Amino acid sequence: MTEIYPTIAHCAIVATAFKILLFPAYKSTDFEVHRNWLAITNSLPLWEWYYEKTSEWTLDYPPFFAYFEWVLSQVAKLADPAMLRVYNLGYDSWQTIYFQRFTVIATELVLIYALQLFVESSQTVTKRAAQAAAISVLLSPGLLIIDHIHFQYNGVMYGVLILSLVLARQKSGLLVSGLVFAALLCMKHIYLYLAPAYFVYLLRTYCFSSKFRIQFLNCFKLGSGIIGIFGLAFGPFALKGQIPQILTRLFPFSRGLCHAYWAPNVWAMYSFIDRVLIFVAPRMGLPVKMEAVNSVTRGLVGDTSFAVLPDVTPRVCFALTLLFQAIPLVRLFLRPNWDAFIGAVTLCGYSSFLFGWHVHEKAILLVIIPFSLIALKDRRHLSAFRPLAVSGHVSLFPLLFTPAEFPIKIVYTVFWLILFLMAFDRMAPPSTRPRFFLFDRFTILYITISIPLILYSSLLHQIIFGKSYEFLPLMFTSSYSAIGVVGSWIGFMVVYFTS
Repeated sequence: MTEIYPTIAHCAIVATAFKILLFPAYKSTDFEVHRNWLAITNSLPLWEWYYEKTSEWTLDYPPFFAYFEWVLSQVAKLADPAMLRVYNLGYDSWQTIYFQRFTVIATELVLIYALQLFVESSQTVTKRAAQAAAISVLLSPGLLIIDHIHFQYNGVMYGVLILSLVLARQKSGLLVSGLVFAALLCMKHIYLYLAPAYFVYLLRTYCFSSKFRIQFLNCFKLGSGIIGIFGLAFGPFALKGQIPQILTRLFPFSRGLCHAYWAPNVWAMYSFIDRVLIFVAPRMGLPVKMEAVNSVTRGLVGDTSFAVLPDVTPRVCFALTLLFQAIPLVRLFLRPNWDAFIGAVTLCGYSSFLFGWHVHEKAILLVIIPFSLIALKDRRHLSAFRPLAVSGHVSLFPLLFTPAEFPIKIVYTVFWLILFLMAFDRMAPPSTRPRFFLFDRFTILYITISIPLILYSSLLHQIIFGKSYEFLPLMFTSSYSAIGVVGSWIGFMVVYFTS
């Protein structure tokens, strides 16, 4: 009897129906951020977009995303013109809510198209395995939590990213891949984290021949194309001398090392150790900066002083990020192929997430999504992917803190993890190298311990402490998730250099 497997289209239809049911769900301040951007781009001249500050949620994405908001605003007039008034702060009529929620779903068509293209062009794994990986991305709990409840437009941008990655699979698509990625950078600058991998891969495969001879025509086409795209995005603002103002909005280093809720990275572990040392240091004779005792855990943006450990500067973050990105890029330059390219993109995402300055917890998708495309290459890849899939998605739970959304985030994420990790386990081919038996045991232990941690952070803490020590469950969730992300990173580094 022939087995029937769901297609991307089938899953997209079912997912859309579920997402529509979530229209009345909790929405974060990001909902008001994007409503304000609709108003700014629709009501004000182009030259005022990056200076407007009536709302505290000022426009801080690159121009292509601002143009994207302008296009949406032309349709928003038909839904509710009141949402397009700059001074109408906090406006959330049901027409506004339904319109903004629907646009997130509609623009995800880019993601669906890119994933379908990925399946059709699959070479490394079977079509069935590629389809499983694609559906896991489409139904990602991360995208559901961040885009369809919390509220953002990551789906369309990850669709553009995957499209760029798939185009890079064939030599004939390298130029278009680079140009699509350049356009993505002009939509959201967080993708700069992945740019070094693109630079090395395109340089090695498109600008150089196999014998390291420079292909001058290819260099010209790629360079002129990228300049043209950035010119379209930033050119109008450059004519008015507004580039410094835009850069100030895009790169606000004054926000501090850690986001208000720590992203699960090295600095979350560093901050946790500092919290522990506050109690241990006096017994060891170490000095404690009393003015910094509460600075990290009270969640204030820009407040990142440590009580015992040395403070961390943007230069330290940049140096560490660059160092750990350079390691896989050397291998990519010497042995350029598509799998190595996706691996390097993933590792660049890891490095930036783990060591970057003021990293948001939502940036973990920069690692999970590209890794998903090669997680089924063999068992060793899957071993490194498992702890990331668990810790990365669990780390997003604190974004939804209202009781109504509690069962949604828990049940949906657990169902996704069980379904896809079991499916991946059946489909991943064996590796030619020894499996990570010790690492697999670490993953099992890690997942086992995460269960009581989730229960404590989500339910028991409030029962025991009420509203006291509110940052404690956040700290535990972030720090413990960081262990999983770091462990996954180390495992994948080993896989990348021994494959």
